[in-house]
Amino acid sequence: MSRWSLPRVRPSRVSLALYRLKGFKPCHANATRLQPRYMYIAFPRPTPIPFDESMTSPIVRARREQIESALRPLADAQQAVPMRAYMLNQFEFLGIRATPRRQALRGLSRLNPWTAAELLELADLLWEMPEREFQYVAVDVLSKHHRQLGPDSVPQLLQLVQRKSWWDTVDGLAGVVGDILLRASSDQPDTQRAMDACIRHPNPWVRRVAMLHQLGWRAQTDEVRLLRYALALAGETEFFTRKAIGWALRDHARTRPEAVRAFLVQHAQSLSGLTRREAGKHLG
Repeated sequence: MSRWSLPRVRPSRVSLALYRLKGFKPCHANATRLQPRYMYIAFPRPTPIPFDESMTSPIVRARREQIESALRPLADAQQAVPMRAYMLNQFEFLGIRATPRRQALRGLSRLNPWTAAELLELADLLWEMPEREFQYVAVDVLSKHHRQLGPDSVPQLLQLVQRKSWWDTVDGLAGVVGDILLRASSDQPDTQRAMDACIRHPNPWVRRVAMLHQLGWRAQTDEVRLLRYALALAGETEFFTRKAIGWALRDHARTRPEAVRAFLVQHAQSLSGLTRREAGKHLG
């Protein structure tokens, strides 16, 4: 994603949506070198979901402590500044990039014997940590061990989607949901129906997950469902929703370019310009 200017928004109590605004100028000294194409405006954040750490098992709390002990010594306050700014100062950061973060955790014992409940408990604990890197670790853990999760884990994953929501974690969780549903679809053909409810969910990040969950499915993509979802969200104005529609269509165009091209032509008046540009990037 390209960089943008940082308007004076206090995001601690809001979730932010991105809108195109031509001619918008940087509004403070730290943004003077950035060329903005979008601005952020706020929409209400959902009511926080209570979390009780005392209900988690000792083995899960011990793993959280191991992760924390491995990462905190690597904290870089200077690096944390641009990382925090890139996320519009919504989250605190230790200042650890992805590669050293993952390398620091390679020495920890494997989680293959863990149950789905234990993996989700660990993700819950990491989500409660103040620094964003711990949420990234949670997404990495869930992604790596998605085979230990089943469709019955999806509701808990969607709860994570609605906590500390932003594209960086939401898109990772969408991938986990997609991996679970793709694997389950061979035995449970109706498993994607859970996403039918998500596409109508009041939370825009849950709707984004529904739109993106088939990324990478290629020939196994449910094309009818994908296009139906695109039309269901076509009237929305949020940048991240419009971008998600285009991204999902562009991905499907790798397998079915003519179907996507025909869809874009047929529904040109309904789809936003952003969606059409994203979807048509590789169509020529």
